[in-house]
Amino acid sequence: MFIASLVGIFKYRELPEKYGPFVQYKASLEDKTIGEDDEIAILNISGTQSHHVLLLNSYKSINEMIEELKEADAKLNYSSKKILEEHITTGE
Repeated sequence: MFIASLVGIFKYRELPEKYGPFVQYKASLEDKTIGEDDEIAILNISGTQSHHVLLLNSYKSINEMIEELKEADAKLNYSSKKILEEHITTGE
């Protein structure tokens, strides 16, 4: 299993350009349109050149994120889990 580490949480309009293709791909998979103020978490998957995108308004709990990562054979590291958990429960 790979370890996923949080790179950052960004509003779409503030997203670093290099992550744009990952976000567009994820949005197309979920058939979603991304708004300028939508929040996106970018995760680095250790041991790979890959990133995992979480469109934060798609989740009601951290458990939904954990399940999605499990399907990708990845697991959140402790600090990333705590940050995302706090973010999703408080909206900040």
